[in-house]
Order: sequence, then C-alpha cells, then structure tokens
Amino acid sequence: MAKMTKSAKLIRGRKALTVKVKTSKYRKTSSNRWLERQLNDPYVSESKRLGYRSRAAFKLIQLDEKYHFLGKGKTIVDLGCAPGGWTQIAVERNKGTGQVIGIDILETTPVEGATLICQDFTSNDAPDKLKALLNGPADIVMSDMAANTTGHQQTDHLRTIALVEAAYEFAKEVLAEGGIFIAKVFQGGAEGELLADMKRHFSSVSHFKPDASRQTSPETYVVARGFKG
Repeated sequence: MAKMTKSAKLIRGRKALTVKVKTSKYRKTSSNRWLERQLNDPYVSESKRLGYRSRAAFKLIQLDEKYHFLGKGKTIVDLGCAPGGWTQIAVERNKGTGQVIGIDILETTPVEGATLICQDFTSNDAPDKLKALLNGPADIVMSDMAANTTGHQQTDHLRTIALVEAAYEFAKEVLAEGGIFIAKVFQGGAEGELLADMKRHFSSVSHFKPDASRQTSPETYVVARGFKG
C-alpha cells in the first residue's frame, strides 16, 4: 500500500457525522446512493470549506505532495481544466508569478491569475492556440481529461488513452528541459508503446493513485518527470 500523503492523513483523520439520505419516490436508488456518498465524502466537504471548485483539487495537491513539482514561477498548461479545481491549485502555488493556461470543451468560470480557453483540445487548431498564449516553454503539462464513460472498462480505457496520447504529443512540443507531464489514465495505466516512449523522453515515469481518487474509480495518473528535450 502506497504511503499516505500529508493532506490525505489530515482529511481522513477528521471525524464527521454520517449523513443518511432518506429515500424518495422522486429519486432513483442510484441517485440516492450518489447523494449519500457526496454528503459523506470528506474531500467534498473540505473542498467546499476551502473554496475549491471540486474535490479533484485534492488529487493535484496529493500528486504535488508526492512529486513536488508545483511552486513559484511555473508555466503550467492544464488540459481538461473544467470546473477549474486544478487551475485554482496551480495559480495558488504560483503565488502571483508564472503563467497558467487552461483549456476545456466545457465553459469554465474564470480563475483569477489564469487564462482559460473553451474549446475541444482535440480540435485541429487547439494546440496552436495554446502555444500562441505561452510566454515560453512550459514547466508542467497536466491533463485530467477523460472520455465520457460507456460502462465498458476496456472501451473507456482506450478512449481515455487516445486523449492521453494527444496530450503527450503536445507536451513533447512545449515542455522545457526537465519539465513534467501528468495525465489521468484508467485501470491498466498507459499503454506499453506509449509508456516506452515516455521512458525514452523522460528520466522517470511512474503511476500514482491519490487518496482523493475514490477507491471504486479505475483512474490513476501517469507521472513523467525530467523531460529530456
């Protein structure tokens, strides 16, 4: 079992009342279960308390606690940024310096200190739009993109890997030497050929599942550090 990060220990250590949701003829059983899970999720509660837009903010916090890549003056590209939780953390850790650019197919409420684009990253001109906004090479390219799930694990995995491949090709074009690439993948991790290529272009490649990722979720993150240029 992976060593727990600082924030995971802190949040798991907090005691909270268990909320039971009464059944309703207007809600499906699955909706009832989802609502009860949300109300009892410590990461949902903590993200609301801190003003983060989603519990996913803690996934990036825990990735940073593990690998220590965020900090002042970083140039960061956030692929699949909506609703803005990762962007918030990136701007927060930049402490008023550096540059944060985000893109998502969904409209994202503006985040002060970041430039956000509403567009499908896989559209032909999206990568060039991002490059035009960059002040120089990027220190970090991070992707929390995932294809809409079908319920078929292998199909979902392959569709998300296609997004990871697109993000990875972009990262190789814009990353500075020593840069880092992070992307969400589903169970099975990155495909063999993709992983092999990452190992050629980065000094270290590993997988990590933050505590903030629900245990029932098949998601994990591939973390490639030390871009060789």
